Amino acid sequence: MENKPSITHVILTGGVGSRLWPLSRKSKPKQYLDLFGGKSLFEMTVDRNRTIADTVMVVGNIDNCHLSKKVLEKTNTSYIDIVESTPRNTAAAIAFAAFASDPDAILIVTPSDHIIDDMAAYETAIHEAVVKASQGYIVTFGIIPTKPETGYGYIERKGDDVISFREKPNQVSARDFIAKGNFLWNSGMFCFKAGVFLEELKIFAPEVYEKSKIVWDAAVNGNLDLALSLEIPSISIDYAVMERSKKIKVVSSKFAWSDLGSFESVYDYLVSTGHPVDKKGNMVIGTTNYTAFVGLKNTIFVHTDTANLILQKDNSQDVKNVYNELERENPNLLD
Repeated sequence: MENKPSITHVILTGGVGSRLWPLSRKSKPKQYLDLFGGKSLFEMTVDRNRTIADTVMVVGNIDNCHLSKKVLEKTNTSYIDIVESTPRNTAAAIAFAAFASDPDAILIVTPSDHIIDDMAAYETAIHEAVVKASQGYIVTFGIIPTKPETGYGYIERKGDDVISFREKPNQVSARDFIAKGNFLWNSGMFCFKAGVFLEELKIFAPEVYEKSKIVWDAAVNGNLDLALSLEIPSISIDYAVMERSKKIKVVSSKFAWSDLGSFESVYDYLVSTGHPVDKKGNMVIGTTNYTAFVGLKNTIFVHTDTANLILQKDNSQDVKNVYNELERENPNLLD
């Protein structure tokens, strides 16, 4: 291909993974846990795009940049580091990556905590997205759903045009979406030219654009100032740009995907890798101690040094409530 555009893989590492407490802590969020065949999700994310991108850029916060650094040094990966002094959501994080890039550079923006299988289908989707991004579109990746999942947002589409973005649905709506057949899971992955994204951000979220630009212009070696950062409105790229811009396209993607956002998805993934469960579907994570389940089924026992969690697999989304309660009552257990 002549004049092949330069491609940067932008990895967002800001999430805490509150629904995976007590495994996921502020000091070691889920993307850095070596739970997955001896590798962390972050390392798998870096590996996955190694052949696709010319440059790696990591946007993370001051609390976890040392964890990213460790992985990147271990894998001998050179990268551009952008260190946020405080999390300001995805619109600002992606704006910093765009400010750090040539306006014509194509950015592939991915979270750092996803499991993706079927690399051929993944690379096909990325290639399709890069072509659309080269034409000036802002591309989002929609995953063909395998079940009426309530833990994901959805994209309603007609061909590659987006009709609407939908919040995480209840069970009834989720079933309805699947039955209609033109709904995709919203993967939170994007592809666009840096300059196109900034133009759209400037139009639809001017305050995020202006305040992020001030922070970026004052940055020292990619480190962002705290006082200035606190001025940036904390909103997601979905609200700031995706739901408003007329330049949006969706690539419908066939690869197997999970954001491992809950113990239910971790359970399903671990079962697929041969992690043991007993006859009633009970699973132990975090200890090799003999553990017996009596009169229980589909229960997950999660062991850590300072806290244990016992939950029904179906109640995985409710772990967030425990996290929120600890934030008020015993924040030390979140560190």
